[in-house]
Amino acid sequence: MTRSARIPLLIVGGGIGGLATALAASQAGYPAHVVEKAEEFAEIGAGLQLAPNATRMLDRLGIWDEIRKHAIFPKRLVLMDAVSGQHITSLNLGAKFLEHFGYPYIVMHRGDLLTVELEACRRNSLVTLENNREAVRIEDLGDGARVEFADGSIYECDALVGADGLWSCARKVVHDDADPVPAQFVAYRGTIPIEEAPPESEFDSVLLWVGPDLHFVQYCVRRGKLFNQVAVFRSYHYKESSEDWGTVDELDEHFGKMCPRVRTAVAKIKRNRRWPMLDRLPIPNWTRNRITLLGDAAHPMLQYIAQGACQALEDAVCLGDNLKKYGGDAARAFLAYQEPRIERTARVQNIARLFGEIKHVHGVSIQLRNALLAKRTADDIEYFEWLYGYKG
Repeated sequence: MTRSARIPLLIVGGGIGGLATALAASQAGYPAHVVEKAEEFAEIGAGLQLAPNATRMLDRLGIWDEIRKHAIFPKRLVLMDAVSGQHITSLNLGAKFLEHFGYPYIVMHRGDLLTVELEACRRNSLVTLENNREAVRIEDLGDGARVEFADGSIYECDALVGADGLWSCARKVVHDDADPVPAQFVAYRGTIPIEEAPPESEFDSVLLWVGPDLHFVQYCVRRGKLFNQVAVFRSYHYKESSEDWGTVDELDEHFGKMCPRVRTAVAKIKRNRRWPMLDRLPIPNWTRNRITLLGDAAHPMLQYIAQGACQALEDAVCLGDNLKKYGGDAARAFLAYQEPRIERTARVQNIARLFGEIKHVHGVSIQLRNALLAKRTADDIEYFEWLYGYKG
């Protein structure tokens, strides 16, 4: 391929982070070419929580007005004790919260967010989208990259962003740290029609139930037409390199010991698929010449503070800002992009692990956790400032 025939910017991965990067790059005047391995652009999963640090980024990307049409605006985040059924603490998401952070906390269906991004990309003359393009090998050329696909075709590009998720092909070129780290926890999740929601469900809030080695999340999506539920627990039968753990029987065993309200709700959870919880340790570098990483390819994190998609959106806007700042010098732009993002996302990764430990404590630690958290007021936003107050 001649130098002139190269793709200026190739984005490997067409998920939430990849499409956000295409939009951000186009705002900087960069033509962006997205390749996605799936047959169509689609998100696996159901509900998604987006804190103000993410909704602010959606506005920067020019899609916030459309996102609002699909979003639910919960009144509060509520932490509940799954054993006793008692309230522990809450965070009000109303006027004071909105005034302070400038943007709301929303929940929505993952597919709705991706659809809005996809439609924005399709309207954008600077964005090219391709499906059925699975990258199987990426080579650093120094002044660009070469990508080989599963069908044998090859692209060369001046710059490459690896937004290809937890099992990233691009990451192996930059920092080959073997497989992700299993947390030995597994999730069962999905949506049900709102009419089938369990009795006593709270439709105007996000509820997080916590118990020994487990938690359970509930909130509405799709304009209140669907009820999203996620059940997460530690498997005591974890086996490395095996799928025979985290079974439906274990799900019932764990949650069968919880309060009646939780037991009733978990009985309605979808059981056709399980999601093992995985992450990686933070790494000190995401960039090799004109190849860089973004989202889960760079900093996969546990879902315990609902920041995976939020951090990918932050990445995309930061990368777009630096592409604009450094013009055609992708190598400088990539290094400038990663400098603040590595430190911030490492903190989020580590806090996610820590919060998982706090959620899942046993014995006397449950009473200690509950007593300490119960002391805070519902309008106390001090702890969230570092996370939700991010402006890029």
